[in-house]
Amino acid sequence: MTLAEDNQIPDHQSEAYVLTDISKMSGSLAQRVYESLREAILGMHLPPGAMLKKQQICEQLGVSRSPVTEAITKLAGEGLVEVIPQSGSRVTKFSMSEIREGAFLREAIELAAVCKVAAERTEDQMAELNRNLRLQALYLEDNDENGFYREDERMHELILEFTGFPKLNQLAATGWIQVNRARLLLLPMKGRARAAYAEHAVIIEAIRNRDPDGARRALQHHLSELVARMEPLAEERPDLFI
Repeated sequence: MTLAEDNQIPDHQSEAYVLTDISKMSGSLAQRVYESLREAILGMHLPPGAMLKKQQICEQLGVSRSPVTEAITKLAGEGLVEVIPQSGSRVTKFSMSEIREGAFLREAIELAAVCKVAAERTEDQMAELNRNLRLQALYLEDNDENGFYREDERMHELILEFTGFPKLNQLAATGWIQVNRARLLLLPMKGRARAAYAEHAVIIEAIRNRDPDGARRALQHHLSELVARMEPLAEERPDLFI
């Protein structure tokens, strides 16, 4: 079985949308529609190339066209949706150049962050990182890769938070958005989650030892592994890439 077959990415010609019910969400109607569509895009329920049919979205979420239009405009501003004149809107396909750029930005931010955290971390911060690593291990024991990758993402968020600079997570998330979406293609790769866990353990050990250089080297290796594994996907899944 190839990676493409194993990933079970939905057919972008499918008529069925998998959208979160917005009735229990907070915020304006347009904001709730935006969050529902964004979640579906990032979760690959609306895969690259999927056409967004406003009428179908309206009927499924029980809203008028106005909040849907507003939500799609916002998603287009984030680069998640492409508005095609006279044709409608579709989920943007992956671009390796954008993925490399996002990875470069994330690496620049996070390598500086992990050096600062390793040098200045508190015992409370160390305890939180240790707790996160234990949760990762528990998800692996349960063969729950989705749960593992949620804690993986949380670990990176913690490192940025612990710098004391509140805007870093937002900045990194903006640059990382296409990489994070494409990362779901890698989840079924046999052994990758356990390899990632081993890499996380080295990063956290360096932080524990207050070793900025070691933490930087370990994190750089970890981030480079992600992009290296994405490179073959452009050839294997040309339907998802431009």
